Amino acid sequence: MVLLEFAMSPTGEGESLSRHVARILDIVDRSGVTYQLTAMGTILEGDFDVVMGVVSDCFRALQVDCQRISLNLKMDYRAGTESRLRSKVDAVEGHVGRKLRT
Repeated sequence: MVLLEFAMSPTGEGESLSRHVARILDIVDRSGVTYQLTAMGTILEGDFDVVMGVVSDCFRALQVDCQRISLNLKMDYRAGTESRLRSKVDAVEGHVGRKLRT
């Protein structure tokens, strides 16, 4: 099971990138992959090939009309575990002793 966080955007497309980010998030949402949107990126959870396929689909969608694309990606693989997107936060909150803003 993979947790993959990525942020992707075109460069040279002006100051506001929200319309491009919206295209990416539409692809992520329609993929059926478990995800969490954050202010600085999107976290995907699932099988390696599936989540990498979603990232690839997002790239291909921007590539159609964007001459330069920036991508930041980090990934954590752990064999045999599922639902880590929430359980990792729950574990930290358990150590702190209260709910945190997530």
